[in-house]
Amino acid sequence: MKIKVIHGPNLNMLGVREPEVYGRHTLDDINADLCSHAKKLGVDLTCYQSNHEGDLVDQIQQALTDGINGLIINPGAYTHTSIALRDAISAVAIPTVEVHLSNIHARESFRHVSYLAPVCLGQICGMGALGYRLAMDGLLNHLSCRQ
Repeated sequence: MKIKVIHGPNLNMLGVREPEVYGRHTLDDINADLCSHAKKLGVDLTCYQSNHEGDLVDQIQQALTDGINGLIINPGAYTHTSIALRDAISAVAIPTVEVHLSNIHARESFRHVSYLAPVCLGQICGMGALGYRLAMDGLLNHLSCRQ
């Protein structure tokens, strides 16, 4: 089983950027925890981060060529603006779980709408770094039921 985690803009600043909102875990902490969890489950995991929308689209499209079974994406602010990411997820038709560290529905009104949610398997928000593990577990459960 191959899963790819895609982190969007500003997530490279975790641990520094607004820790009261996003927590004190760094992106390296989150990735290390996910890799450890994946190893225990026998999952081949890759992680990628970019602040550039086109790079994220390229990674989603490349996932199809790479035989990725599932995607986990935290699109950051692109959640609320990117039709391109939505279209890429829809185009590859790889089961995808959207993750947000904070509860986007309890924040500013412009954060309440996700362009990606309608083309994702599900959305996990407000659970901090744990949300990524929950996304992986849910995605693996979904994928195992499809086989």
